[in-house]
Amino acid sequence: MALFSKDIQTMNDLFVHTLQDVYYAEHQITEALPKMIEKATSPQLRQGFETHLRETEGQIRRLEQVFEMHGEKPKQVTCPAINGIIKEANEIAGDVGDKDVLDAALAAAAQAVEHYEISRYGSLAAWAKELGRHDCAQLLEQTLAEEKATDAKLTEMAEARLNRQAA
Repeated sequence: MALFSKDIQTMNDLFVHTLQDVYYAEHQITEALPKMIEKATSPQLRQGFETHLRETEGQIRRLEQVFEMHGEKPKQVTCPAINGIIKEANEIAGDVGDKDVLDAALAAAAQAVEHYEISRYGSLAAWAKELGRHDCAQLLEQTLAEEKATDAKLTEMAEARLNRQAA
């Protein structure tokens, strides 16, 4: 089984494919976050998800700018990784009855999403630089910084409060 599509032959092909992958992922995240907001019982967690939803909408617009700057039309390709992460989050959240444990589970699920996005945006920014697209890299690094900040906030929230309450 091949790791990559046979259409990916060059670094540019890989860059564009990964842009399409993360573009799909961001759209899936905008669909998942309202459900997470609804399930969260911690006001702080709920507010964090609401903030990240607005941020994610901005990240989609930023990706559209990167596509345009790179001479490509925005297009999504299915991302099995984000589908799996979101599916697992939904299954876990559906199985948790204790509201404190649910909030800890939701925070952990959100961190899995953030870690995936951090890996994608980090690679994309590095590849953009290799391709001489420092303009694209700058926008991708802006999103990368937002994703890292969200991950740090989730860690702080979980360690300072959510995990203790769940225990």
